[in-house]
Order: sequence, then structure tokens, then C-alpha cells
Amino acid sequence: MASTLSNATLTVTLSESLTLNGANHGSTKKIQIGGVNEVSKRIMTVATGGTQIYAGGAAAAYGTFVTADVKYVRITNLDDTNYIVLHLEGASHYAQIQIAAGHAFFLTDLSSTLDNADAIASYSANDITRIDAMANTAAVDVEIMVASA
Repeated sequence: MASTLSNATLTVTLSESLTLNGANHGSTKKIQIGGVNEVSKRIMTVATGGTQIYAGGAAAAYGTFVTADVKYVRITNLDDTNYIVLHLEGASHYAQIQIAAGHAFFLTDLSSTLDNADAIASYSANDITRIDAMANTAAVDVEIMVASA
């Protein structure tokens, strides 16, 4: 059976709105990510002790994405009070990032969007092998979206 699915372009739009002293300081930026033909989106609860919300590997499996094919990851904290801490791991690095209530964090395939990709490519979406989220005070709902080739 041959797939009838064709690649698509994901458009991510970041819009800022700010009027300060009567002057507009807002802007809108778009990122276009081509070659997307797989998407996963889910809402899940993360515990104060931590919950694995993403896995990357060499082959697709239940809850696991092909690391080299991942083009975009967005994680949104759906809580109105509590922050979460994201723990991101790659083959030779890790980082922890606090995401405030109602805020979002995203990763893209940096090699396709930045001139200096070699210096920071180890933190791109296509290099992360595991993401854990930990709620600070009480369980928190998060939304995760992953787009890949």
C-alpha cells in the first residue's frame, strides 16, 4: 500500500502587540517549516515528581519520534497558576527551563533557520532524545505538539 500523504509546510506565527507612549512596538514574525508529514498533538497531566512527555530515538514507536526527523516541538503550560520545569536531554547535553503558567516553549530544526547552526545545533528539535516536565506545586496539564518528516 502506497501512502497518499504528501509533505506540508507548517507555519508558526509569533505576534507581539505593545503600544507604549502612544507608539506601536508590536510585530509579527513567521517561521515556515517544510517537509512535514507527521504530526502528534496531545494534552497530558504532569506530576510534581516529573513525567516524561517526549521520547526521541532511531525508530518510531509508541510515544517515540524519530529524532533526526523532528522539525518542531511546542510545549504549552495550560495551568493558570503553576509553572513547570522542562528537562531536555540530548546525546551529550541537557538543559532545564522553567515555563510559567499559560506560557509556551518551542524548538525547531535550527540548522534550517540559523546561519550559525553548527554552534548551537545540539539544542535543536532534531537532537532532543527525551523531555520530562515537572510541575512545581500541583499537577499541571500541558499540551505538546510534535511535527516531523
